[in-house]
Amino acid sequence: MTENVVVLGSGYAGAGAITKLQSELGGNVRLTWISDVDYHLVLHEVHRVIRDPSVQSEIAIPVQDIIAPTTQFIQGEITGLDVDERVVELEDGTDVDYDYVLVALGSRTAYYGIPGLEEHSRTLKSLDDALEIHDAVMEASQEATRGEPAQIVIGGAGLSGIQTAGEIAEFRDERRAPIEIHLVEALDEIFPGNDPEIQQALRDLLEDAGVRIHTDDPITEAEDGVIHFDEGDPLEFDAFVWTGGITGREALDGVDLENQHNRVETEATFQTSDERVFAIGDSAIIDQGDQPAPPTAQAAWQAADVAGENIARAIEGRPLMTWEHDDKGTVVSVGKKAVAHDVQMLPIDTFGGFPAKNLKKLIAARWIADVTSWNQARKAWPVL
Repeated sequence: MTENVVVLGSGYAGAGAITKLQSELGGNVRLTWISDVDYHLVLHEVHRVIRDPSVQSEIAIPVQDIIAPTTQFIQGEITGLDVDERVVELEDGTDVDYDYVLVALGSRTAYYGIPGLEEHSRTLKSLDDALEIHDAVMEASQEATRGEPAQIVIGGAGLSGIQTAGEIAEFRDERRAPIEIHLVEALDEIFPGNDPEIQQALRDLLEDAGVRIHTDDPITEAEDGVIHFDEGDPLEFDAFVWTGGITGREALDGVDLENQHNRVETEATFQTSDERVFAIGDSAIIDQGDQPAPPTAQAAWQAADVAGENIARAIEGRPLMTWEHDDKGTVVSVGKKAVAHDVQMLPIDTFGGFPAKNLKKLIAARWIADVTSWNQARKAWPVL
């Protein structure tokens, strides 16, 4: 009997799992990959597109460069998952049957019920988002003057917010554009939840780049051209990017699986409350004991490898592997510079400069090589 295995999503989790499944599954299994776009986006480098849209050619990897000849690819918007009938529902009315499905749909931006936030902000969750931010910043800078510079506000000073601010600062400097950049964080420090040493190193780079940092004051409302805070004065903007927090995709709304805010709960094997459904990446809340695995690219890469093998094991009736996240360190870019922290097997806790910059490039190149080839990674190296 031929088993149908379906993978949903072409992010890190989906692309990594497809690569693993293609090497693990035998000839009696049919593999189908479904995504709303026909490329895999190296998402942790998409902020580069804000400064230079030509970067997209190197970080948007065509699906055809990843899939094997025996893998079927379907481009379509996933709207639902019926676990009773074992079908994936697509926007065009098509149903795709499965015997096993891997949910790797990623996430969407959370707005936390803040009035006007969704209506008046841009997000950075896709290639199109990055291109729209580039256009918005370009338009705002062209209409500004030295006396009245464009006001660009980034809400949320996590990884995406910091890297977005850094790229807009590079955009400003390269074009000598009249732009002021504001990075807004509700908590008392940027890069919340991380070691104070890397927080301070990132703050230093951002301030050196002329980014104005506002912390310890949450946004309470957004209107056209202005955001309001709990305590501080309103802040006017010409372009506003919101990067604060994630929630599950609408396609999982109402799905009959244990979940929190449309993010599916899984064991450390990636198996959900339905033994035929596995989930990884930002779509999942993966049991790791005291707290779930972090929603990071690094975690998705690691998880994809084990999830692919576990689906092959489930088909063959073998015991599933248990995954434990292994934090290999953190590297964050601020424009053309970077900060690295707690990197495994290195004696320095936090460092920047040329070593951190090249480490950031190497991480992206290694991922591109894993899903395609080192030749493609070498081509992308100059823009990473």
